[in-house]
Formats: sequence, structure tokens, C-alpha cells
Amino acid sequence: MAQRVRVQLAVLLTAVMLVTVGIARWQTRRPAAPQPTAVTSTCAGHPLTATRQLRGMWLTTVSNVDWPSRPGLPQDQVKAEYRQWLDLAQRRGHNAVFVHVRPAGDAFWQSDYAPWSYYLTGRRDGQGPGWDPMAFMIEEAHARNLEFHAWFNPYKASQSGVFAELPGNHPLRAHPDWAVAYPAKGKSSRLYYNPGIPEARKFVEDSILDAVNRYDIDGVHFDDFFYPYPEGDEDFNDTATFQSQRRGIANKADWRRDNVNLFVRETNERIKAAKPWVKFGISPFGIWRNASTDPLGSPTRGLQSYDAIYADTRLWVRERWVDYIVPQLYWHIGFAIADYAKLLPWWSELVANSPVQLYVGQADYRIGQKGAWRDPAELDRQLALNRKYRVTGSVHFSARQVKADRLGAVSRYAEAHYAEPALVPAMSQLPAKRPAAPKVTADRVDDGVRLRWEGDATSYAIYRVDGDAARMVATTRGTTWVDTTKSDAPHTYCVAGLDRLWNEGNASEPRVVA
Repeated sequence: MAQRVRVQLAVLLTAVMLVTVGIARWQTRRPAAPQPTAVTSTCAGHPLTATRQLRGMWLTTVSNVDWPSRPGLPQDQVKAEYRQWLDLAQRRGHNAVFVHVRPAGDAFWQSDYAPWSYYLTGRRDGQGPGWDPMAFMIEEAHARNLEFHAWFNPYKASQSGVFAELPGNHPLRAHPDWAVAYPAKGKSSRLYYNPGIPEARKFVEDSILDAVNRYDIDGVHFDDFFYPYPEGDEDFNDTATFQSQRRGIANKADWRRDNVNLFVRETNERIKAAKPWVKFGISPFGIWRNASTDPLGSPTRGLQSYDAIYADTRLWVRERWVDYIVPQLYWHIGFAIADYAKLLPWWSELVANSPVQLYVGQADYRIGQKGAWRDPAELDRQLALNRKYRVTGSVHFSARQVKADRLGAVSRYAEAHYAEPALVPAMSQLPAKRPAAPKVTADRVDDGVRLRWEGDATSYAIYRVDGDAARMVATTRGTTWVDTTKSDAPHTYCVAGLDRLWNEGNASEPRVVA
């Protein structure tokens, strides 16, 4: 009997070990590398070849960092400056812009949840400019086939920590109990909505959903501002809220993280309930936790966002509360405290076996700084590493550095990595409706070859047969396009429709122009 029990136990333990090993392998198995080409059909027998890569830049409005160039500009100048930024994005091969529409408890649209932004109007009374900037921004971006991600600083209520300086129509005037000044005094003091108050959290969510419901945005985007970054030893003044709203959580740090987790989860759920096609993404500080603190952390020695600002980024990805994640990897390759080449694999592993897409926040603003950043090839090398580690896109901080092109570094990486047009990667977790193949005609005109077509897609990818492949040469939201390539040889073209989430339909019949 004892011998039989021992045999049975041995068999049971072996089975458990096999299952455990299988689960471990399943958990750590990396998916197939994202393909740089999308082959949905052929053109004249050649496979369609198109790069799938998100390329974008942050357009920062707080303190007029990027746009508008100063507060209170005339409408025509504000519009002209914005168009110039979008033109820059196109020249650099981008296909997305991330625009600061709620920089500091204010708004770049007519909102019942926030006063108009001073950085737009030049007025501190919260009154509007007399036109609709949000509708204009989206329309201009879409006209260039650029995705428009509305960028929110959700809990920041004011750049000033002085309550008396708030506009008369600011929501905190009606709810002063929602406000926390941090630090309590000094030039760096700001006002924040208290994340621990359920009514305040819902109000901030409502302010975001207001933009989602009323405008044709492609994405809702947060950066790394939830609880403020710590200054000295001063604590965020929410002890009374913790005592009254603790939800059975004993530790204040855990409670703060839970407040942020609730906000992230609820925001995602509400966006998807309102418009399932709108993407939700967050750009967190580049370090979740250090491996010296947590074996699941990265090989770094820097500030830990999990502990310092209560951002459990790893949980958001694992629970799929975001569609994409954009860690701010603002350090150079070889940096001892946070080495880009060591952090990148950690983030790549985090999104493995997940539909959450990994983009990287690139530190264009560091170009020209002392040390490694004086090498114009630094970002070029980082983008090359991104390809190795299955990164599906990059967002550059910020627009004015992309424009400045210090040391020629932007031109260098753009030529190496963005020379050909790219489609935004499709997201398997979001709804897809592949368009039917358009009906295309083609003829030669004075300045090249003109294609025209009929279709019902959101946008279109144009392919030209070069050698043994049909390569994508352009995208457009229009129904006509002219190829100005100088050549006397005949060209073969196909056009494929794309839905609003960049899912591609079958290509048209090929058109040959002699």
C-alpha cells in the first residue's frame, strides 16, 4: 500500500511539474515577431509590401512649449502654425500626432468640465476663442491621413497651486474639497484633483468622455501624470480621504495605486462602451520597478514609478486595460542607471503574448546634451534596437525638437528608418471592417501618372510594382493620387482600402500605364 501511494504521488508530482513547466513556457513564450509587411493580396502577381509602424510626435501646449507659439494669437495664426506642424510630421514620415488638449485642468474645446486653456486664448477668465479648435485639429490631421490622439493630463487641475487664481468657472470653485495643492507652497506648486475621491475620479473621466463622444478622435492618450512626482519629503495631502475612502485597503501606497488602477480600467471601459474603435494608450515613466526591489522589475537603479507616482504599468498591460503603451525611455544606450539597451527588452517581454502594442517614447529633446547625446547617431541606434525587440512604433518628444533637427540627428534617423511611408499597425482587439477593393482607373498626365478610384474606405494605400514586389508608395484619404516619379518605363499600380483602424482590404485590379 505504501509503495503504491509513493508511486501515485510520484506520478502526480511529475504531472504537476509538467503542467507547471508548460504554463511557464506558455507565459514566457514570445509571439512571432510583428511582420514589417502586410500581405493581404497581390498586385499583378506580386505580394503587397507595406511597413507597419506607428510614427508620431507629441505636440505640447502646456506653457506653449510647441503650440501655439504664445497665448492669445489670432485664429488664423493659430491655424497656420498647427498646419505647419502637421506638414512637418508628413515630411518626417509620421502617421500620427499626439496633441495636448487638456494640459492643466483646462481644455482646447468647449467643455462643461474645464475652462478654456489660457495657452490658447491668452485669457485667465476661462472664456473661449469663438471657434472650435478641436474640430479643426482633427479635420486637418485626417486630411493628411494622420491619426489624432487627444492627449490628456487627467488629474492636473491648474499650473498654479493658488486656489484664488482659478478662473471663476473652474470646476474646483464648486468643489474645493476635490483640490490638493502639491507641493503645498512654492513656485512649483500645482493643483490636482484628488484621485481618492470617487466623485472627482468620475468627473475627470466624464471630462475625457466628453471629448470622445463629441469628436472624431482616434485615440485617448495619457502621459505619466497621475499622482505628482515627489518633491523632497512632502507628502500628497490625502490622509483624510484615505481614512474615509480606503475600501478595506490597509496601506496608503496600495490604496493610491488602486485609485489609479480604477481610473485606468474605468476610462478604458467607458471609451470602449462609447466608441469601440477609439484607442486608449498611456506613456508612463520608463521604469516600473528596479529588479533590486522586485524580481519582476528591470535591470535599472532609477526612480520607480510603481512606488513614487503609484503607476502600476505592468498591471495595466497584463490586464489589457490599454491598447498601447509608450514608455518614456529617455536614456542613452549604456547609461549605468537606466540603460536603453537593457530597459527595451524588459518592455518587450512585458507585452509579449498580449495584444497591447509597444511604442517607445524617444528623447529627441536630449539631442545635443553632453555625453552620449552629442553623438547624432544615438537615436538612430535606438530605433535600430527597436526593430530587434519587436517595437511597433515610436513617439518623439517633442515637436519643436523634431523641427530643430539638432546635429542633423532627426534627418539621420528619419532617412534610415522613416524614408518609406508606413501604415499604423492594426489592433486585433479592436473592431475590423476590411473594405472592398476599390475600382481604379489610371492615365498619364503632364506631371506623372494619375490614379482615380471609387470606394468606401476610410483611407487608401497605393502600391506600385517595382521589381518583384508591389511596394506601398503613399496613403491618402482622397480618391485620387498622382505619381510624379520620373520614368519612361510602364508602371503597374493597385490600390487597397483601409478601415479607420488600418485593417486592409483586398487590392484593386492592377492598372498598367505605359
